[in-house]
Amino acid sequence: MYLTQGLHRAVQQHPDAVMTVFGNRTRTFAEVADRVARFAAALRAHGVAPGDRVAMLALNSDRYHEYLLAVPWADAVLNPVNIRWSPVEIAYSLRDSGTRVLLVDDAFAPMIPALREAAPDLGTVIHTGDGPTPGDAVSYEDLVAGHDPVPDARRGGDALAGLFYTGGTTGHPKGVMLSHANLMVSAMGLLSTGYLFGPGTRCLHAAPMFHLADLAAWNATTTAGGTHVIVPAFDPVAVMQAIATHGATDALLVPVMIQILIDHPQITEHDLTSLRTVLYGASPIAQAVLERAMKAFPNAAFTQAYGMTELSPVATLLSPDDHRRTERLRAAGRAAPHSEVRIVDAEDREVARGTVGEIVARGGHVMLGYWEQPEATAAAVRDGWMHTGDGGFMDDEGYVHVVDRIKDMIVSGGENVYLAEVENALAAHPAVASCAVIGVPDDEWGERVHAVVVLRPGQTLTAEELREHAKTLIAGYKAPRSAEFVDALPVSAAGKILKRELRAVHWAGRERQIH
Repeated sequence: MYLTQGLHRAVQQHPDAVMTVFGNRTRTFAEVADRVARFAAALRAHGVAPGDRVAMLALNSDRYHEYLLAVPWADAVLNPVNIRWSPVEIAYSLRDSGTRVLLVDDAFAPMIPALREAAPDLGTVIHTGDGPTPGDAVSYEDLVAGHDPVPDARRGGDALAGLFYTGGTTGHPKGVMLSHANLMVSAMGLLSTGYLFGPGTRCLHAAPMFHLADLAAWNATTTAGGTHVIVPAFDPVAVMQAIATHGATDALLVPVMIQILIDHPQITEHDLTSLRTVLYGASPIAQAVLERAMKAFPNAAFTQAYGMTELSPVATLLSPDDHRRTERLRAAGRAAPHSEVRIVDAEDREVARGTVGEIVARGGHVMLGYWEQPEATAAAVRDGWMHTGDGGFMDDEGYVHVVDRIKDMIVSGGENVYLAEVENALAAHPAVASCAVIGVPDDEWGERVHAVVVLRPGQTLTAEELREHAKTLIAGYKAPRSAEFVDALPVSAAGKILKRELRAVHWAGRERQIH
C-alpha cells in the first residue's frame, strides 16, 4: 500500500468531487492529482532523487496537502517540520536528515536566511505562500505551472515514507522512520472500526499538519476518498466558522483545543450540528473537560486515540460506545484493530491485570526505527514490541489505563504517585481551567506533589482549598502539598504540556533531577 493510493481510486470513481477546501479555494480530486503530478516533476527537475528527504515548514494549507502526496509521487521521503521550533532546532533536523529541498510559506519565509546559514547543505527553497516569493526561493505555483505531469512512482510498502521528528523536549530530537505500510496499517485500522472517517467524510484540519496525529486523520480521509477542510492553524472562531460554513463532519483535536472551544463565548453562535465525530488524543484529557465537551457537541460521537509517533501513531481506541459509560472515560481504550498491546514489567514480562507497568505495542504500525540511531532503536523496539515509556495498567476487559509517563512517576514519602491521577482530580474543581502536576524536591518527603494551575476567569482558589478538594477524590498522599497559580501552561506544538519547563525552575542547580 502507498499514501497516494486513495487519490488514484478517488480520481477513478469521482474525479469532479471536491477534495480540498482552503479559505475560498476549492479543488477537485482530478485537479489535485494533476497538480501533484506536476509538482512531483518539479521536484525531480530540482535534483530530488529516490529516497531523498523533502521538508516543509508551513502552516496548514491545501498546498501542504499536495506536498504530502507529491513527495511520495516523486519517489522521495516526507520531512514535515515542527512549526514551533526555533531556527536552531529546525536547522538541526534539516542537517540530521540530510534535507536539501525545503518548502516554506509566508509565515516562515523570513527564516530562510537563518536556515541557509545554519544548514549549509540546504539547496532549493520553494515558496508555497500567496505573497511575494522571496528572492532566494522559487515559486510553488510557477513550478506546478511550468512542468508536465509525471507518472506516480507508487513508492510504498516497506519503503520509507517519512521522517517525523520527536518533540525534542529532552536532548536532540530523533527522526522516527515510518514506512508507507506503517502509515497505511494505522489508517486501515481506523477505517475498519466503522465509526471513524466513514462515507461522505469532510475532515477538518485544525491541528498542525506536520504532526502525526493530524496526518493520521489526513491519511484515513484520503484513503476513504473524503474531503479535507483546512484552516491555517487552530483558532476557535475559525474552527467554528469552518464547521458551520463547510459542513465538516470529522475533526481531530487535542484536548487543549477542545477545552478552548467549549469555553469560548461564541460557541452557541455557530451551527456545529454537522460535526458527527471528534477524534482526540496526543495527551490525556481530564474527565471533567471531556464530559463538558460531550454536552457542547451533542451530535458528535467522541473517540480517543492513544499512541505515539513511533506507532504511526495509533495503538488503542476508546470508542463512542465506551464514551457513553462514565466508568470508561478514564481509560485510553482497547487495542485498535491493527494493534496488539500489553503491559510489561522491567524484564518485559506481561504483568497481571490491574498491575501498573509499561505499555508496549506490536504490529505492522511499529516504526522502522530512529533515523541513524540504531542503539536508540534497539532500546525502544525489543522483540518487535515498541516500548512507549508510558506507565499504565490493563483491566479485566482489556481496557488500557494510562497513569502517567513512567519518568513522571514520583516517590513521595516512600509512596509511588502517578501524576495523571492527581491532574484528573484537580481538573474536576470548577475553578480550575487547566493544570499540570510535577514532583519537586522536598527535604522531608524527598519529592512532593506540586500543582501548577491556571484558574478560570474571575475565580479564586488557595493551595489548601485545592488540596482539600483533591483529597475528596484521591488518597491524601497523592494530593498536592504545594501549588502555584499561573496565567498559562507551556505547551508543545502537539498540545502537550511541557512539564520539563515547569520542573526546571525547581530543580535548577541540582545534579540529580529526582530524589
